[in-house]
Amino acid sequence: MQVTKHISSAQNPLIKKVLVLKEKSRERKKTGLFVLEGLRELQIAIGAGYFIESVLFCEDIIENNNLLRTFNSDQLISVSADVYKKLAYRDTTEGVIAIAKSKDHQLSSLEFNTRNPLILIAEAPEKPGNIGALLRTADAANLDAVLIANPKTDLYNPNIIRSSVGCVFSRNVKTGNTSEIISYLKKEGFQVFCAALTASKDYTTVSFTEPSAIVVGTEHSGLSNEWLQNSTQNIIIPMEGEIDSMNVSVSAAILIFEAKRQRKLNT
Repeated sequence: MQVTKHISSAQNPLIKKVLVLKEKSRERKKTGLFVLEGLRELQIAIGAGYFIESVLFCEDIIENNNLLRTFNSDQLISVSADVYKKLAYRDTTEGVIAIAKSKDHQLSSLEFNTRNPLILIAEAPEKPGNIGALLRTADAANLDAVLIANPKTDLYNPNIIRSSVGCVFSRNVKTGNTSEIISYLKKEGFQVFCAALTASKDYTTVSFTEPSAIVVGTEHSGLSNEWLQNSTQNIIIPMEGEIDSMNVSVSAAILIFEAKRQRKLNT
């Protein structure tokens, strides 16, 4: 394989750049770039129209010809096994790390391909693993959008990319504060179903067949009062054990697939 560049030193400026982009949210926001790892994630990002600036690969791990079919030699940079080990997040990896350009995730850029959208809203999720799980659920259900209200971390955090298995690229994901998202939902005529413990109905007794937003909060504090005051109907998943809450991604999945079930019956 003809590759124009090879890096064998961890002190190389490009390697330092990758490490800073992985570790610093501020740098990702400043440059508009982020790092993704893994062939599957890279393929999903390409399919979703992301611009790939550079691809660093370890020839000891990945078949060279696979990359040449997709990228120009100018984009490809081989790295030594030692350098790749320093860059790689995972213990088991596919030998590919890429630098890509981020997209616009502002609420103002939200568009739908349907007149009857079903969307998920998560308020102030803190754990990247939970965000990744929510995005995987959204992908499995083919939701029309996922909105993150009052985000605590940027969407290109490596842990979100990893835990979402690249679904952060394939989904229609937007961010905004709670007030502006509520205003948007009202303007667009959404029913707002907030997962909450008070003033709630069993989630199977409400109808999700019109344009609907399912809203979930954190496991620790739930949703803010602003959401509860602007809810069309609070909903609850009846539980028969000792605790009154589940992991947010599990709860969201139950609610989402009930909505999908209803919509399928309604077609």
